[in-house]
Amino acid sequence: GICLMITKDMTIYEVLQIAPDIAPVFFEFGMHCLGCPISRGETIEQAAEAHGVSVDEMLAKLNEFVDKAE
Repeated sequence: GICLMITKDMTIYEVLQIAPDIAPVFFEFGMHCLGCPISRGETIEQAAEAHGVSVDEMLAKLNEFVDKAE
């Protein structure tokens, strides 16, 4: 399959376009407002900072999910 790497400068919205089923991973990190307007413009890094979570840890989980989903 195509190896898509999710990076910290992608927006939550872009990630959801790539992997619509990935929402539970965001929920794990306390991000429940995936449909809100902010998520369209907020990068993964900004979201992680806003929620006080490690951006690296979150990216690892997101990319792990995408790898498994292929």
